[in-house]
Amino acid sequence: MGLQSSKIIRSTNMASAKEIEQFIKDAISQDKVVVFSKSYCPYCTLAKEVFRKVKQPIKVYELDERDDGNQIQDNLAQVTGFRTVPQVFINGKCVGGGSDVKALHESGQLEPMLIG
Repeated sequence: MGLQSSKIIRSTNMASAKEIEQFIKDAISQDKVVVFSKSYCPYCTLAKEVFRKVKQPIKVYELDERDDGNQIQDNLAQVTGFRTVPQVFINGKCVGGGSDVKALHESGQLEPMLIG
């Protein structure tokens, strides 16, 4: 399981801010765990690794590999209040970044969020 069963979405072309906003809403509502990431980011790797350890499939959007990655990241900043990656959503709710996911896991709070 882990990353083998995870879906990595790379590239599509989108234009308007409204389309980007709808894309984000759709993305975070369609999968239990969604990670907006950059392929070279160590904190993104940390978050993805935590989900691999708990055998939770995730949907990953590698923003540095998408034509609309900067637009998505700008829009995420409006939604969550921060622009850094990763931005991790569980059941449609932003739970923070890589360190936050690691802390949730270490405190035993992550797995209950993934049930159901």
